[in-house]
Amino acid sequence: MDSHDIDTEVDARGLNCPLPILRAKKALAGMVSGQLLRVVATDTGSLRDFQAFARQTGNELVEQRTEGEEFIHVLRRR
Repeated sequence: MDSHDIDTEVDARGLNCPLPILRAKKALAGMVSGQLLRVVATDTGSLRDFQAFARQTGNELVEQRTEGEEFIHVLRRR
């Protein structure tokens, strides 16, 4: 995924659950349907947290990957 496709990015490095999810939820509220949000987190629990968040909210989890100690989550606003 090209970084130019991302509409909004949230830096959640150093934050523990549930803060990365809360920051993502706030960012998504200000976005329109179809836009992409990238969240960069360092909390290992964020992998499963964002999977559950996507299921519960109906937003599409487009991508999850690990880059060193960081976890990258990309969501498409429903």
